[in-house]
Amino acid sequence: MPDPRRETDWIQVVAAVLTDRAGRVLISRRPPQSHQGGLWEFPGGKLEPGESAEAGLARELAEELGIGIGRVQPLIRVPHDYGDRRIVLDVYRVLDHTGSPRGREGQLLAWLAPEAMDAACFPAADRPVITALRLPRLMLITGPDPRAPRQFLAKLECALAGGIRLVQLRAPELISTDYRRLAAAAWELCSVHGALLVLNRHPAEVKGLRRHGLHLTSRLLLELHQRPGGADELTGASCHNPSQLRRTSELGLDYALLSPVRPTASHPQVQPLGWQTFADWVAPVPLPVYALGGLTADDLETAIQHGAQGIAAIRSLWPGDCKGLETKRHRILENSS
Repeated sequence: MPDPRRETDWIQVVAAVLTDRAGRVLISRRPPQSHQGGLWEFPGGKLEPGESAEAGLARELAEELGIGIGRVQPLIRVPHDYGDRRIVLDVYRVLDHTGSPRGREGQLLAWLAPEAMDAACFPAADRPVITALRLPRLMLITGPDPRAPRQFLAKLECALAGGIRLVQLRAPELISTDYRRLAAAAWELCSVHGALLVLNRHPAEVKGLRRHGLHLTSRLLLELHQRPGGADELTGASCHNPSQLRRTSELGLDYALLSPVRPTASHPQVQPLGWQTFADWVAPVPLPVYALGGLTADDLETAIQHGAQGIAAIRSLWPGDCKGLETKRHRILENSS
């Protein structure tokens, strides 16, 4: 998989995510006569020769918005081929800035929540950015033991109460009917806490279940010929090599997991990627990618600096003892049957 950062005919572009206290993001409208004219975008522009991404971002925001920036954090890198030009879009969260943004070049500005953004109103390269803004930094992959649903749901409740907002319901040991019952109960819990729920199951087995999306195994990823699920659902997949990552893009998926970054107790015989290989494999992928394998929330900043959307984990995010919540979760389970 070629790395667009190292090909000279790719245009290097930077863009900023600035947020207000309500969590809305600043967007601007491209002039009608420009490339992708009339569409909304995230403020930024092309790098000058020899210019670093951070320096270019500071320059562009001063010119376009009249603000100075302080700390920034990588969000996502998006390579995209428009046909008439190929760009690599590096997007950064601006953590602090000085001054009030204004359209110094006459461009229209607006503040919009990521959930309210219509991807069709943005250039194609900006659409994965919207997905990245909507996705939390941490993904919980549910742990053992779903065959004890009361205890399982109590632990899920603990995780949600602790701030988890993206849950992958993984329970391969369950038969289809038991998985459906557990998924219905998990949906109720996630809804209470405003969390996203993706179901790790063959799409045919979860037809009609309430969910926010689907998660595909690496095997299913390679078997499918088109993207499953609804157009408004999150659909992602587990990946272990560049060809699988490439397949996620070909199918138009929304996110991927790449593992194992570090040694894991569950697969001690598998050679870990390490952070540099993770970064190299993720760089050409135009969608958010979570790092998985032997990681904890303490690794989050390292993951972000190496191109990850965030961390996905089972052991380090799945709670221990949560007996106090079992009775409440049992009622939810019974009501979902």
